[in-house]
Amino acid sequence: MSINYRRLFDKVEKPGRYIGKELNSVMKNTDDIDVRYVFAFPDLYEIGMSHLGMHILYGVLNSIDGVWCERVFSVATDMEERLRANNLPLFSLESRTPLHEFDFIGFTLQYELSYTNILNIMQLGKIPLRSSDRDENHPIVMMGGPCAYNPEPLADFADMILLGEGEEIMQEIMELYKKHKKANYSKKEFLLEAAKSIDGVYVPAFYSVSYNDDNTIKTVSPLHADIPSKIKKRIIKDMDGAFYPENLLVPNIEIVHGRIMLEIFRGCTRGCRFCQAGMIYRPIREKSIEKLLELADKIFKATGYEEMSLSSLSSSDYSKLGELLDELNDKHSSNMTSISLPSLRLDNFSVEMAEKVQKVKKSGLTFAPEAGTQRLRDVINKGVTNEDLMETAHKAFSNGWNRIKLYYMIGLPTETYEDLDGIVKMGYDTLNVHKTINNGKIHPRTAITMSSACFVPKPFTPFQWMAQDDIETLRDKQRYLKDKFRTSKNISFNYHAPLTSSLEGVFARGDRRLGAVIEAAFNKGCKFDGWDEFFSYNKWTEAFDECNIDMNFYSTRKREYDEILPWDHIDCGVSKEFLIRENEKALKAETSHDCRNGCLACNINVDIARGLC
Repeated sequence: MSINYRRLFDKVEKPGRYIGKELNSVMKNTDDIDVRYVFAFPDLYEIGMSHLGMHILYGVLNSIDGVWCERVFSVATDMEERLRANNLPLFSLESRTPLHEFDFIGFTLQYELSYTNILNIMQLGKIPLRSSDRDENHPIVMMGGPCAYNPEPLADFADMILLGEGEEIMQEIMELYKKHKKANYSKKEFLLEAAKSIDGVYVPAFYSVSYNDDNTIKTVSPLHADIPSKIKKRIIKDMDGAFYPENLLVPNIEIVHGRIMLEIFRGCTRGCRFCQAGMIYRPIREKSIEKLLELADKIFKATGYEEMSLSSLSSSDYSKLGELLDELNDKHSSNMTSISLPSLRLDNFSVEMAEKVQKVKKSGLTFAPEAGTQRLRDVINKGVTNEDLMETAHKAFSNGWNRIKLYYMIGLPTETYEDLDGIVKMGYDTLNVHKTINNGKIHPRTAITMSSACFVPKPFTPFQWMAQDDIETLRDKQRYLKDKFRTSKNISFNYHAPLTSSLEGVFARGDRRLGAVIEAAFNKGCKFDGWDEFFSYNKWTEAFDECNIDMNFYSTRKREYDEILPWDHIDCGVSKEFLIRENEKALKAETSHDCRNGCLACNINVDIARGLC
């Protein structure tokens, strides 16, 4: 189908989101293509193009002979209106092919509140929403990403869900599909063979779920012989040998993170009990300095970028970070204006390291104490102290930094108002450090930002059984903190809306019965639910009521250890026994050491080429 796309852009705010043809985008001759795949990011272009995983999988798929991967992003409301008004299907950026003409459409699941955007992309692309309504003429709908570790809320919509890291599994799936397509096998035959023969492939339609009278899960059972009862995540063992894109796509318009993204390692050994990423991305695997420098050279030449971000869960924990920064600064001083780290740790901050990162100008420093008292930081196993913060603040203010941002969570398990008072004290103590250094005065540009998020219990964490604070409790805590900081001109308090956090919590720990709610909310007009200007809590509550489902069953309810959880048939490599031990230690405010200092028997033991496990 040929689309007259030009008339769509007449009154669109940012046509650069949709025109494609960026530097390093991939064009192929369709006569040479066996498999056409479109990577779908369920948010705007500016956000999706900032996502490293998209760049990696785009490169992986396009490196496979006979496969062409293209891209599509959620469209803004103005573009959606023009598509619908002209009865035109949503199309890919590279070839402007309607989405329903592809062999695969693959969605990345980065955030629970993007689920209605997934349905909107499918509907705009003329793809039936439910797997049961699609036939041989429709694309295979694939999903993966961190939210896939509880895939059940999207089970009705996905044909296949991939667990774990995608570089190798994508190649295996494409090769299997090429073989099946050549032999004219059916979609069901392909999905069944993939579920049987490829680790990390979950086909929801091949599993049945039964429920107890109290609405908890009774059983999750495979419907076919030879498919696993537990689906095991995929792990890349050798980071140096893994595919990494040397020709990063350079966007047409300004995006959220317009810079080189250089992944330095995967995994984390800190063991923060609230952090899902720290559990599901185990074990830790570093790239060598030699490989990183080689990649940096090639990416600088291929993109023309002047800024670089060293990407990982905790970049300051890279074992040779100082040496890497020195080498990068030496080799690229003429073409690089800055290097950024996603966040710095209070317990290993150094002025020397920060100046290597911010060599051109001293912008703000960001740290995450997470909780206001030592007791609560011990509960969550956040290995930093008040002394760490005050020492770091002293170093920063003494060496020319004037802006510090501190991240906290409210609603953590066992939290009291004494812990909230601790947040207040840390804010004012940090400001007092600045005043002491400046003889009682405050520099006019000094700013301390206290930023708080609402705690959301996530699967595969020690807190997966814990109750989430209800909306009114979270609001009361936010009002309390806001009032405490009201009189300070130099301390600002930012917070995240409890309504969206509550909904996030529902889908984070939900089961496949929530698919009906997602579809009902979408039909009411819900989309871009992570955006304040689009989010409608009332529409969501109407959808839950129509489906006769209680939100609190999924969010504010405490689970028992023996309850079958919706994601128990997924194996992330970390055992439930380890998570229970960590939960018990949390309730006693006992800490666990960094597992680089001794194995804690989380069960991730994997034979890897590099790493510490």
